[in-house]
Amino acid sequence: MDAAITGWAHTRFGRLEDETAETLIGQVAEEALGHAGLDPAEVDAVFVGTFNEGFSPQGFPSTLASLRVGELRHAPSVRLENACATGSAAIHAALDALAARRIRTALVIGVEKMTAVSGAEVGDILLKASYVPEEADIEGGFAGMFGRIAELYFQRYGDRRDALARIAAKNHANGAQNPLAHIQKDLGYEFCATVSDKNPIVAGPLRRTDCSLVSDGAAALVITDLDHAWHAPRAIGFRATAHVSDYMPISRRDVIAFEGARKAWGEALDRSRLSLDDLSFVETHDCFTIAELIEYEAMGLADPGEGARVIEEGVTEIGGRLPVNPSGGLKAKGHPVGATGVSMHVMAARQLCDEPAGAPVPDATTAGVFNMGGTAVANYVSIIERLR
Repeated sequence: MDAAITGWAHTRFGRLEDETAETLIGQVAEEALGHAGLDPAEVDAVFVGTFNEGFSPQGFPSTLASLRVGELRHAPSVRLENACATGSAAIHAALDALAARRIRTALVIGVEKMTAVSGAEVGDILLKASYVPEEADIEGGFAGMFGRIAELYFQRYGDRRDALARIAAKNHANGAQNPLAHIQKDLGYEFCATVSDKNPIVAGPLRRTDCSLVSDGAAALVITDLDHAWHAPRAIGFRATAHVSDYMPISRRDVIAFEGARKAWGEALDRSRLSLDDLSFVETHDCFTIAELIEYEAMGLADPGEGARVIEEGVTEIGGRLPVNPSGGLKAKGHPVGATGVSMHVMAARQLCDEPAGAPVPDATTAGVFNMGGTAVANYVSIIERLR
């Protein structure tokens, strides 16, 4: 692919009481352009990813970056949304425009301000990313949906609570080294494995430590064609991407198979002419620990039902065959919905440039990123590599 990341920005994730979606957009837009060493007037188009659906009273956010960076006033700007894969939808839209040679430089922003509404409202808003006619009344909201997925997985393959606790502990250990993470604390396996007042059951077999966080935050990327990238301070190239969708209703498919995710990984690896063994690490969509477990199987680290072996054998730990979520993942870093896909690419790019936010992966050259919307309905994979 003839496109590369040449700059980025990333706010801290967490409860950012003094920020709005507008201020977060402006901050990362300005910082990403500065990081890329790019004159804002050179931006050909702006792609903004945000889920919103009631998190913020401000709709139509596509041009808000220009209120902070005035040179963007007349740049074509558009808002993208694809549930929790909204950030990757914005990235793919930019890559499509670059591939069509309609633009040479894109600014991609992902943002969400989630904490301005109540916990009950958060649950209702997130359920809009489910198939409402059948799933809107599931108890526990999206945690309830993934709790159901965990129950179905356990019924078929056996209880995997221990593996889920190990995934949570791994990601919190990595996130403890990430100054941008919502939770910067190594919680330890015993805490994650034990139900307690501080770690109660949330839905089905899922404990609080099995669930990602409700967070505010934003991230941005500058993506250019390769002609521009060779003159930039740094360049992280897109070797391949894939986007695969699936039925939205969980009643229409085997929901624990993550077939769309499996197909997306297969297509991306085929297009890159690489295998998993060629990747230095992966940033994957651990909205819930059961999701990361099934994603091990979808990416090809294990056969269906064998994902627990991957974490038990240390395959995805730092120093293992394929470290997964060295940034801490959504589990520790946080999950501001529209920002997540962009954030994952920033985390991967930083790691490849030896500037990790999270646990360092020595000698990293190539990364995989998997971002998912809904219950494996929207599935995006990127294979990226350091060019310079």
